[in-house]
Amino acid sequence: MATDNRINFWRRNAKVPGRYPKDTKPKFNNIKTKKASSFHEFARSTNDAWDIDDEEDEEFLGTFNPAVSIPPGLHTTSSIQNQQHQAGDTESAVSHRLAPPTTEGPNLQDVQEEDTEYEQANGKVVKSSSDAHLNTSSVRSTLQKQQSLPVRPIIPLVARISDQNASGAPPMTVREKSRLDKFRQLLASPNTDLEDLRKHSWSGIPREVRPITWRLLSGYLPANKERRELVLKRKREEYFRFIEQYYHSRTDEHYKDTYRQIHIDIPRTNPLIPLFQQPAVQEIFERILFIWAIRHPASGYVQGINDLVTPFFVVFLSEFVTEDMENFDVAALPLETQRNIEADSFWCMSKLLDGIQDNYTFAQPGIQNKVKALEELVSRIDEDIHNHFKRYEVEYLQFAFRWMNNLLMRELPLRCTIRLWDTYQAEAEGFSRFHLYVCAAFLIKWRKEILSMVDFQGLLMLLQNLPTIHWGNEEVGLLLAEAYRLKYMFADAPSHYKR
Repeated sequence: MATDNRINFWRRNAKVPGRYPKDTKPKFNNIKTKKASSFHEFARSTNDAWDIDDEEDEEFLGTFNPAVSIPPGLHTTSSIQNQQHQAGDTESAVSHRLAPPTTEGPNLQDVQEEDTEYEQANGKVVKSSSDAHLNTSSVRSTLQKQQSLPVRPIIPLVARISDQNASGAPPMTVREKSRLDKFRQLLASPNTDLEDLRKHSWSGIPREVRPITWRLLSGYLPANKERRELVLKRKREEYFRFIEQYYHSRTDEHYKDTYRQIHIDIPRTNPLIPLFQQPAVQEIFERILFIWAIRHPASGYVQGINDLVTPFFVVFLSEFVTEDMENFDVAALPLETQRNIEADSFWCMSKLLDGIQDNYTFAQPGIQNKVKALEELVSRIDEDIHNHFKRYEVEYLQFAFRWMNNLLMRELPLRCTIRLWDTYQAEAEGFSRFHLYVCAAFLIKWRKEILSMVDFQGLLMLLQNLPTIHWGNEEVGLLLAEAYRLKYMFADAPSHYKR
């Protein structure tokens, strides 16, 4: 499509990747009663509203105390103001990231069956070996929402099967117990067969063994059982040495823009879930993202990377919390437990990003290539949808950029993302190549709704607000089955796509 179509659509700042220029403020026109039928009409009647106000900058400068030092064991930053400026940031306002799954899914050959394995939680916190407890103040019980945020039901992070699957399957079947036993057998062996573990993980990982399985599949832990504790101890200590060595530099001139952007983005991460609005959790995310950014100068911090921490954090937190996770006070956990969750989340996120770092380097070439690849793939899979987009001048970049940048986390509830990542970690190049086929399957699923929209604005609003809020493991299983089918039907497509 012509270059004019994309004027004012994307903005970049070379100094801080993913950051919009400070001196650019959106101007909102009065809403037209007549819908735009093409991108040209839409662009003429609508100014860019994707920037944020500079009030957050003033708030950041007003609340941040550079003199705060790092206490022994764990640093805490100044209290984070939980303000979410949603002007033009409709992506955050309509995101459906609300809860993780707690289930295993079907075997590969019957991936279309419903994933069920979840036992009803009966305890709140699992006893920790650490005796170090924190004296903490009570955390806000309810999340303060701005008026611009939509009102929607909050689904528990650790949901029962009835909350996750429309069919309301029983909590645990004989088959699922058998699968859980198989996982435990694999994990208990002196040298875990990682290929066998991947084969069983493709169709979902039981909640009880998901944390250790994710650590193994991500490459964070070795297959040798005897070495695991030693590796965990060494890597956790290494991470907190990074904190002691680098975190104070967040106030330096060279890094303050990076830290400032992280500080602004953190409150927007899962804004409707109280868990992620707790100061203790936001401080953990700030440290993880800042340390990753300065250790990866080729990309630095880019908006969207903050989302990628949340699945790991929730999965590793689930080892210690078994119910009402979305309201659980993380500061009530022993200090050592908090530190372990933080370090493990950092290293596993780092392993994930190692495979898709070109998504976040300058100009984000990895995402550009993947969006182009998706366009070519869809043109072969469903010509009607492809031509429909062309007719109404909808560019794939206008909706699929977010799909690639955030790995569909803005389109799916968090519980579904966690189930999806079970398969991604089991699949070769799951977060890069296989994700392309998942995006294609996800788009085709909404074929009827897409073809019924006959104007540019309606199409774009649909693609940015797909109704997945009540999705569970059954829907994710069907999506993965279709992606698996497309992968083998169109394995050579697109030819220009470089893995």
